[in-house]
Amino acid sequence: MSAALLSVEKLNAWYGAAQILRDVSLDVARGEVVALMGRNGAGKSTTLESIMGLVPRRSGAVRFAGRDIAALQPYERARLGIGFTPEDRRIFTDLTVMENLDVGRQPSRQFEGGAPAPAWTVEKVFALFPNLAEMPDRLGGRMSGGEQQMLSVARTLMGNPLLLLLDEPSEGVAPVIVEQMAATILELKQQGLAILLSEQNVHFAALVADRVYALEKGQVRWHGTMAALAADEAMQREFLTL
Repeated sequence: MSAALLSVEKLNAWYGAAQILRDVSLDVARGEVVALMGRNGAGKSTTLESIMGLVPRRSGAVRFAGRDIAALQPYERARLGIGFTPEDRRIFTDLTVMENLDVGRQPSRQFEGGAPAPAWTVEKVFALFPNLAEMPDRLGGRMSGGEQQMLSVARTLMGNPLLLLLDEPSEGVAPVIVEQMAATILELKQQGLAILLSEQNVHFAALVADRVYALEKGQVRWHGTMAALAADEAMQREFLTL
């Protein structure tokens, strides 16, 4: 595996007086899909939000493209090439699809070593999400949950990220959209993006992920290949079943 694009070491995070994450360490390489898996409340979303700098109180090392970003604000991390698609999507419901995409625009980037990273345009996003191409003038608030999920990912891609953080991409959407999302993630992986996603759906994760970090009560309890977890029902019951 190539060197890590994202490296997290002993990440701790608190909401008020409650400690949510305890010494979480992980890494993601360019062109790799890594899944954070665990039950509700295990700390998956908090891990992504902490990497993005959205949790006010946190400690530990976060390095991106060889740079220590632990002290940077969320907008500074975004400008470096980290894209975040939150679980609740957070699209602008009173803006159209096109206007939402325009909000996300950032300049094109290069990978380490100078190779050009994928440069996303509206045309390329619409080719990836044909459903959105059919509704460029539709207001975000008049879209289905699956369409909003697509728009949220598409808007993030307009920022030309090198690392994509996806929070529960399969949650609350129809099975056909789940399959489309899986195909999209695999296409992004082929283009060299690093992807870290939180997920509870083993079937979906098995379609896209190379490796897994299983979280329980804010701690990494297991790390290994997605194939190993998918084949081990006892481990799935231990970390994923209610």
